[in-house]
Amino acid sequence: MGELVHVDALGADGTYHTRRRLDITCVAGEKVGEISLASPLYVRRTMAALRTAPVARASDRFTMLERAADIYLNGTVGGMDADQYARTVSLVSGVPMSVVRDSVIGVADTLRALRRTAGLAMPVGAVADWDDPRTKSGSAVWTRKGEVFTVLASGNTPAVHGLWPEALALGYKVAVRPSNREPFTAYRLISALREAGFGNDVVALLPTDHQTADVLVSEADYAMVYGGQDVVDKYAGSPRVLPQGPGRCKVLVTKDVDWREKVDLIAGAVSHLGGTACICTTAVLVEGDPAPLAAALAEKLSRIPSLPADDPTAVLTVQQREQADRIDQHLRTVAHGTRAWLGGNGIVDQLPSGGVVLRPAVHEVSSPDASQLDVELPFPCVWVGPWSPEDGITPLRRSLAVTAMTEDRDLIGSLLREPTVTNVYLGDNPTTWIRPGVPHDGYLGEFLMRTKAVIR
Repeated sequence: MGELVHVDALGADGTYHTRRRLDITCVAGEKVGEISLASPLYVRRTMAALRTAPVARASDRFTMLERAADIYLNGTVGGMDADQYARTVSLVSGVPMSVVRDSVIGVADTLRALRRTAGLAMPVGAVADWDDPRTKSGSAVWTRKGEVFTVLASGNTPAVHGLWPEALALGYKVAVRPSNREPFTAYRLISALREAGFGNDVVALLPTDHQTADVLVSEADYAMVYGGQDVVDKYAGSPRVLPQGPGRCKVLVTKDVDWREKVDLIAGAVSHLGGTACICTTAVLVEGDPAPLAAALAEKLSRIPSLPADDPTAVLTVQQREQADRIDQHLRTVAHGTRAWLGGNGIVDQLPSGGVVLRPAVHEVSSPDASQLDVELPFPCVWVGPWSPEDGITPLRRSLAVTAMTEDRDLIGSLLREPTVTNVYLGDNPTTWIRPGVPHDGYLGEFLMRTKAVIR
């Protein structure tokens, strides 16, 4: 890649080159750069500066977000133009180049849409500002519950950075701890936001070690934290923390729908974004014998070629060998007792250029209450099992999204009423469907805002 890339902290006083640094390596294991690690003291000072920073008017915030979208998408930031940035992210994270580019476009589109979407969570009986004419006779006013919002981001794809800018649109000050594996997206986006007009004391980049990340959470009013089930469990009792954990997205196909017409759609939802996103389908339940559907999915997914992540036609993710072997061994452990249609002999495919492709896996489980149906892995891995009307929605619980391919209105109603199912998509709408303005895990505004009664 040439010269090493340095990612420094971006605090209230500008760029901060720390003494403690962490190597950034590509999927072939070579060092490509370094990332600063901010100390607890520096984090606390920055968070204090954010807390006292003034808030720009809403119209100005939306203008700056739109300007930032253009800089993030097309500009040269930190010495990297858009192509260099996308290639660097792909080589470091192992995310296919096409996925990186699509994710970048999605983030920019989301920033541009915030003028329209940021207020969608506001109750219809509320107004956005206290000086709205309706407060003269008394009205609810949509207002922030705090001042500072922290994000502990993951490095799955650049798309994870499409959610938190809504907090800026709502008037929060934001501190982001980037993934230490792929910090380039957060650095580029925050630099673009600053260039667009957001002050250094309004949005900050604070790379840290895991222990100091807890300081970021404790110093903020509210936080959004990405991670696995351990992260969800850690913050389950905190009303100040919004965990972004496993998606466990599922598809249900009842007997009134011909699954043979849906194989391409389901396989696409399994492999979408390289299988790394929380919206990817990880389990399929079918009324009747699951074996034919499992076989068809395995045949479809087996055709995906193993390519380097920076190949423009790549679909699958690439990892360093050690990490890939750990994932492969974990799959073998959790898949015990299932029937492997694809990936039973391993999912690791070494590339001549370095790095390892994670190949798809399809396993059939014997019952709708199999534990594997709640297992989510960071590559295209799907568990296929049987379902009957007597099972109801129990096997579909604890899902970020359920695609219900059914004509059963009572079943659809039950899914909508089920509190552990976040999103319900019907027919040919895959679990990977997402649009600006439509809630992903509820509206972020539901978490960060509240109504206050105002009369003047």
